[in-house]
Amino acid sequence: MIETIAIAGVGLIGGSFGLALRAAGFRGELLGVSSPATIEGALARKAIDRGVTLEEAARTADVIYLAQPIFRILDTLTALGPLVREETLITDAGSTKRAIAARARECLPTGFFLGGHPMAGKEARGVEVAEADLFVGRPYLLTADDPRVRNARITAEFVQLVQRTGALPRWLTAAEHDRLVAASSHAPQLVSTALAAALAARSDAGEVAAVAGPGLHDMTRLALSSYEIWRDILETNSGEIDAALAEVEDSIAGVRAALASSTMRQRFDEAASFAARLRGTRRDDSSGRSER
Repeated sequence: MIETIAIAGVGLIGGSFGLALRAAGFRGELLGVSSPATIEGALARKAIDRGVTLEEAARTADVIYLAQPIFRILDTLTALGPLVREETLITDAGSTKRAIAARARECLPTGFFLGGHPMAGKEARGVEVAEADLFVGRPYLLTADDPRVRNARITAEFVQLVQRTGALPRWLTAAEHDRLVAASSHAPQLVSTALAAALAARSDAGEVAAVAGPGLHDMTRLALSSYEIWRDILETNSGEIDAALAEVEDSIAGVRAALASSTMRQRFDEAASFAARLRGTRRDDSSGRSER
């Protein structure tokens, strides 16, 4: 039975997970592994019960939840190798999965590793902006290529906790995850970034901003994200992201070629159909969240 969960990286995602667990009625102990300043903020928000070292988390926690940037997750997995107990479930919230899964296989020969990725977030970082309902109605992607991990009792208990936060678990392989999320999250971020950068480079950028309506605000919302948030994602999933961007480039080229022609209607219809499908499967959200 899961009685103690240690959250390594008690920022936006880790802090929100702690708050969500409490809101869902989890009565066990929540430990935090972060910098002293972050621990202080997480305690103030009641996202955790106390701060601990990674060594203490490895000794006492039933679940260790890695909610750090991807390269920090990789380092933490290496550090956990000689520390973790055999029965402990280690899971993560990283935005790419293949590199993390490979490091887990390399460094955790006795521990259970369950890849995870809640499709929720914000442009802002830090436990100060954590929310108990951040995961409500959002897909929570899970990867476990090892049937032993997927079928383990502790995995089932953890997935039940995820469901209690309001998230919607969905199983994928690590490769499927990186391919699909490149299209659904990573490419949209870069398209938004590219659009905002193109407009910023115009000599009349100030005038464009002055006359902009809600459409441009919607299209450039993701461009508010910082490079520090995205650097690890781009490096660990560059191939799939490049392929997704190539598809977008082809589509833009087709739109340019079809300007003022009768074939443009078909593109509008196809685009509207997908947009409607998306809104039928996701909660409508104008709060400024970025799914990573």
